[in-house]
Amino acid sequence: MKQYVALDCSLKQISVCVMTEQRRIVTQAVIAADAGSIAEFVRSHAPEAEVIGLESGPTSPWLFHALRAEGLPVVVIDARHAKAVLSLRINKTDRNDAVGLAELLVSGWYKPVTVKSLESHRIRTVLTNRALLVGIRQDLENQVRSVLKTFGFVLGKGRGTFVDRVSELLEGKRLLLRLVRPLLRAWEAIRGQLQTVDKEALTIAAKDETCRRLMTVPGVGAITALAFKTTIDTPWRFSSSSKVGAYLGLTPRRYASGETDRAGRISKCGDGLVRTYLVEAAGVLMTRSKAQSDLKDWGVRLAKRASPARLVSPSPASWRSFCCGSGLTTACSGRRVPLSRPDRAFYQFRIPRSEVPAGTVTQARSCRSLGGRPRQTRMRLWTRLVP
Repeated sequence: MKQYVALDCSLKQISVCVMTEQRRIVTQAVIAADAGSIAEFVRSHAPEAEVIGLESGPTSPWLFHALRAEGLPVVVIDARHAKAVLSLRINKTDRNDAVGLAELLVSGWYKPVTVKSLESHRIRTVLTNRALLVGIRQDLENQVRSVLKTFGFVLGKGRGTFVDRVSELLEGKRLLLRLVRPLLRAWEAIRGQLQTVDKEALTIAAKDETCRRLMTVPGVGAITALAFKTTIDTPWRFSSSSKVGAYLGLTPRRYASGETDRAGRISKCGDGLVRTYLVEAAGVLMTRSKAQSDLKDWGVRLAKRASPARLVSPSPASWRSFCCGSGLTTACSGRRVPLSRPDRAFYQFRIPRSEVPAGTVTQARSCRSLGGRPRQTRMRLWTRLVP
């Protein structure tokens, strides 16, 4: 007779429920939260266990690998699916949750979670530690800059480390330097630990063949390669490469009901850290890398297909309307943004200020100087389309 064992895990205790395929409860118990106690209980009370299930959580990787080492058929259930089932019960207790998980195992209406290897978790810990240290360092820098602005000092760009530039700026200001010295010492300590973590990450990436291959892509460094490798872990669990984007939350959400069918923004499911690294790497590849590659050409074609309105020049009719109305003679570049009204278009032009006659701009928004182009401005202008 097949038996199903459900584990509702906490930090100190685990509620266990053993159920048959006819949904009859064989036994229920509370045991210690360690793999040895679980293995002993299963062998004595459920020797014919078909599957052992537990929810995904902080301790699920350790329990999964420990029980697999004991030779037990354990699976990890997606916590979101389990929550949807368990929320139907009126009384929320660990005992009732174990019964609900057992019923879920018997029915088979659950989605097993792929548990990454302990080695991937170890490398992942290095990356999360690095991200935490980078955030703390940035917070310390922002706090020091805020304190200096209060007393009229603005820390700009310059040579040397952050501490050297602050010390140079506050030379002779003993009272102010005494106020920010604890933050500067903390910054130096964080910087030293961050360098240690970076060296460890580089060492791991240098010894891994997959990471070295990923680092041949322009814009991909050791941190991005390690993050991607540890997130994917076992690539054969994806039937196609297109499913990797959905797994990382890079595909748009979709809502379809009746006559309504619309695609929203990206889902942002999955690992947010690796998604951030991949977006940064793509930006470097598309905007800063000068090397030509098939990947970059594919990205350019994809951008043109995805956002044609942002890449085309103004139509001749609308350009004639704007130039005739304003009297401009300098060649300007612009982009069209589609609006709800078909008889109007919204353009963004880069125009020399001297070429903009007074009274020709009906509505201007977000005017600001362009870096590296003196006496120019970026202006958003309304113009009527000419048939």
